[in-house]
Amino acid sequence: MKKIIQIIKTIFHKVWKFIDKFIVLPVTKIIYLITSKFDNSSKRIENWLSNKNTLLFISLFLAVVTFIVIDQKIIVFTDNTAEVLKNQKVTVVYNEEAYVVEGVPETVDVTLIGSKTDLYIAKQSSSHDVKIDLSGLKPGTHKVNINYNQNVGNIDYMVNPSNVTVIIYQKVSATSTLSVDVINQDKLDSKLIIDDITYDTDKVIIKGAEHQISEVASVKAIVDVNNLSSQKNGKITLKDVPLKAYDSEGNVADVEIVPAKMDIDVTISSPSKQVPIKVIPKGEVSFGKAISSISQSETKVTVYGDKKELENLTYIPVEIDVSDLKENKEYKMELEKPVGVRSLSVNNITLKVTLDSVSNKDFENINIESRNLPDGYAVQGVSEDSTKVTVTVKGVRTVIDNISASDISAYIDLSDYTAGVHEVNVNVEGLELKAQYVSKTTKVKVKIVKQ
Repeated sequence: MKKIIQIIKTIFHKVWKFIDKFIVLPVTKIIYLITSKFDNSSKRIENWLSNKNTLLFISLFLAVVTFIVIDQKIIVFTDNTAEVLKNQKVTVVYNEEAYVVEGVPETVDVTLIGSKTDLYIAKQSSSHDVKIDLSGLKPGTHKVNINYNQNVGNIDYMVNPSNVTVIIYQKVSATSTLSVDVINQDKLDSKLIIDDITYDTDKVIIKGAEHQISEVASVKAIVDVNNLSSQKNGKITLKDVPLKAYDSEGNVADVEIVPAKMDIDVTISSPSKQVPIKVIPKGEVSFGKAISSISQSETKVTVYGDKKELENLTYIPVEIDVSDLKENKEYKMELEKPVGVRSLSVNNITLKVTLDSVSNKDFENINIESRNLPDGYAVQGVSEDSTKVTVTVKGVRTVIDNISASDISAYIDLSDYTAGVHEVNVNVEGLELKAQYVSKTTKVKVKIVKQ
């Protein structure tokens, strides 16, 4: 308010200076000149003209006349100026239900030309209507003008660009399948998963020009984990999720989607399962030694993750390198999450490996199994020696005494083998991981026939 009062004072001060300089002073000089001419002939006129009130009324009259002249622009004291209105939104008038229009700029610049007062009023106006009227035009290519409507009549304007070439297409429609993508899943609590996503319909209508419709490869709703109202077991409804169409390269396609938004229900769950931690020694300990025991700080772990992956998970493996180990050793190991597992109740364990003197024990007549035989083929042993082997088990006496023949498996891997007679390697494994298993027969001959 103080600034406004100060501005008003300044204006009145300048107006008074103007009147004093260009009206009062000249009038006074004229009066002085007249009185000097008629000094001896008219004392009455001199007295009247010399009266203060007379000068005041004459000055006021001339000031009013001057104001009228300026207000009616009889005398122009200032030149016109220009102002540019940047990025004015363009409105297009056309039948949106029947047509699609291309080539219309989103914004234009409007240059206003006029007096400063008119420009000020025009800029303060809330109405800056930039419009392209396509009413009555049919499909095809048209060059049209861009018009600017404003309320101040004394303003001239120029639109940049002033005209554009637009293409009007007939609008067509097609049915598309809706899918849902989930983003920012790493922001979800590691013990939780998005178990299910449901919505009213998986069919939507897309509308646009024929060439736009042909470019649409998919229509998707994007579910952002960051937009979930809570992270706990149960169902959460996301309201008015926008739908977007994409081309084959993943760019957003410029088409109309009906409906444009959809409510989506997100079900969150926390599948879990407790499985053992299985320690798997790798390599051979020093000569004459064997693993007597392996103690674990944790023997079981609760895993969280995808239901299907958890169903097939039977244990969490932990591999330790015991190559050339000569004495007892402690290992600190970090548990690795298998595929499909998001979280573990235990992330690391401590293992203590104890060594003792090695002993041997032979297990005879262990049947040889065949693995990875291609479909449509059968395998036969060339001789009895090709179907059974003797396996030597090495380990601490207390360990190998608890091993039976049923704990040992001998097998041949027939991956990539076809019909014919082949000599293949014999592999041996056992349930007791603290022992070592060696087949006395390293290769056998088998015959593969096509069924």
